[in-house]
Amino acid sequence: MSLRTGLGTGLGAGPGGGPGGGTDAESRRLRYALVPLRLFLGITFVYAGLDKLTDPAFLAADGPGSLGELMRSAREGAGIPGLVDLALKSPVGFGWAMALGELAVGIGTLLGMFARVAAAGGALISLSLWLTVSWASTPYYYGNDLPYLMAWLPLIVAGAPLFSVDALRARRRRERARRDASFS
Repeated sequence: MSLRTGLGTGLGAGPGGGPGGGTDAESRRLRYALVPLRLFLGITFVYAGLDKLTDPAFLAADGPGSLGELMRSAREGAGIPGLVDLALKSPVGFGWAMALGELAVGIGTLLGMFARVAAAGGALISLSLWLTVSWASTPYYYGNDLPYLMAWLPLIVAGAPLFSVDALRARRRRERARRDASFS
């Protein structure tokens, strides 16, 4: 599988398969470059989702360790307090949505299944957390949600070209198109 057909981004279009005419070894390295990022983000989001789902204190409207208490404490320093107000209308429902969203994003990222959609979901979760819970972190680089947001961007652009359900589906589509073209 060439980098160009694997990523669908036009990378590797030069002679030799690499960007700007690089070697096959360069193309191979580029294809593998996002695998560690996918593993880290996928495992982290699966863990975060499972951690929330198994913590009865988190999935409560009130009390120590609850999402409701966390959101009330973050409201004053939030970049967009309206997002916090929205979550506070139903902290338990929002907690379930957040946990299941993190779990879906993590599984999609690890399997490379609808990888760009999963990455966009991860970016939206990270953006919402940055604009609410992490916004008041000073200096800004002490907050962890902005780096997570930036980490999702390459996966939105490139998807999961290796070791993924998406790559398998793309290969099957190409094989089917090749077979159909040979019958024409």
